[in-house]
Amino acid sequence: MTQLAQKSCEPCKGDIPPLKSEKLKQFQKQIHAGWQVIQEHHLEKEFSFKDFKSALVFTNKVGEIAEHEGHHPDIYLSWGKVKLTLWTHKINGLTESDFILAAKVDAISNYRDTQK
Repeated sequence: MTQLAQKSCEPCKGDIPPLKSEKLKQFQKQIHAGWQVIQEHHLEKEFSFKDFKSALVFTNKVGEIAEHEGHHPDIYLSWGKVKLTLWTHKINGLTESDFILAAKVDAISNYRDTQK
């Protein structure tokens, strides 16, 4: 588990600027491969599964983490696939909390990979 995964998401009050350039790169190095920073605005990652049920179980686990952290991704669920999109809506950009949530999702996706 990474250091980011051990942190908690902080509620954004809207009084901070979104992360840009070098700071984004520093945080991206701390999460697993596959996460893409899109236009310095949001993170995206797609996860593959053997069937719909497995994708749904993963989606529910992500939902539990999101509720616990108070930080909620956009989730696209389809047969054998889950796509997550993360950003901090309050500032319309990325914060450390987005990377924390990504790291927490990485932790459960690693667990999922060992259960195949």
